[in-house]
Amino acid sequence: MPSTEEQAQQLAEAFRGTDKIVIFTGAGISTESGIPDFRSPGGIWTKYKPVMYSEFLASEDARKRYWIYKKEGFADFAAATPNAGHKAIVELEKRGMLQALITQNIDGLHEAAGNSTPLIFELHGTERWVDCLECGRRYPRAEIQKWLEAGTEVPLCESCNGIMKPATISFGQHLPEDVLTNAVVNCESCDAFLVIGSSLQVQPAANLCAIAKDAGAWVGILNRDKTPYDALVDWRSSESAGAVLSAMIEFL
Repeated sequence: MPSTEEQAQQLAEAFRGTDKIVIFTGAGISTESGIPDFRSPGGIWTKYKPVMYSEFLASEDARKRYWIYKKEGFADFAAATPNAGHKAIVELEKRGMLQALITQNIDGLHEAAGNSTPLIFELHGTERWVDCLECGRRYPRAEIQKWLEAGTEVPLCESCNGIMKPATISFGQHLPEDVLTNAVVNCESCDAFLVIGSSLQVQPAANLCAIAKDAGAWVGILNRDKTPYDALVDWRSSESAGAVLSAMIEFL
């Protein structure tokens, strides 16, 4: 097994000389910032049954259950700050090498780290905002947390009394078509595609890896656990994302 340094050198060699790198991130990059991977034992999804989008719209009781686990999970998001992995991706952008940053994460840490908003495609939305589903008014998520902690069970819009929901994609809710389309276009035109911290289990996002490979890109996976796409790729590491990526920058 190559050392972390050797793996970082290999990654730098794959990236060197191109300005068409697409990065695809999942929960694994943010665990190093203290945000739990909700699929892991003890995560919120193991304690609460997920609320389907259709349930959320149709049932007051479902909305109450939804906001219970949103209230509980907010502290981890609020306390999290970008880690070495996030900062390394920012450095790729500063060097003019990053074409696009596609993420399944809702924590907003890529933007907080300094990546440019136009380059970030948030497939599952963002936890930083709450939207009124009736009039479209947008509230900072931290403001809604104050309502919840003060005893509000189901927040309603101050403007129209409409149902509100974090600007995230729930189970059973379609991914934003424009974001997915742009993600695919970038995968089809990149020179290198790197998966960081994703189990590549959730479709259609997981298939972006295969799309990039079919288009002729170099493809790598940096993830702790095995994925269904491991046999497809040109490079594979199960090391710490922050350690490999920060060392990779030193070799570029």
